[in-house]
Amino acid sequence: MSQEDGTPRGDADPRSLRVTDFAVVRDVPTRWADEDTYGHVNNAVHYLLFDTAVNGWMIEQVGDMREHPSFGVVAETGCRYFGELRFPERIRCGIALGRLGTSSITYRLALFGDRTEEPAATGLFVHVYVDRDTRRPVPVPDDVRRAVSVLLPWP
Repeated sequence: MSQEDGTPRGDADPRSLRVTDFAVVRDVPTRWADEDTYGHVNNAVHYLLFDTAVNGWMIEQVGDMREHPSFGVVAETGCRYFGELRFPERIRCGIALGRLGTSSITYRLALFGDRTEEPAATGLFVHVYVDRDTRRPVPVPDDVRRAVSVLLPWP
């Protein structure tokens, strides 16, 4: 079980997460340019991987949000790093539900590479839904609520 901010409760170590702990897992590509001078995927790229996984999955579930009367804007992100990712390596992103609010969704994520079963990183990604025209918060649309209902809660 997790606390409201999405961090594990008690002694739970996020490094104990496995791909099988997630109902939704997306493959996300890395590019040659994602590696930095230190020979691993740069820390900033992890946020791109999270964004690609969540939005790619959401588009598959409800269609292109650019055509929706409201859409989610990123209000908060966070990442904890435990290991290195490399190019080329198959990256899998586990997507879990941290919190479903009135106008926001908190996704909890974990990035897994091919070299270990442990996550290389875990993250937090918050979408606040806003009206396309006014850019003011609105309730999470019903079709989006239905889509996230398949996500398992953050362990």
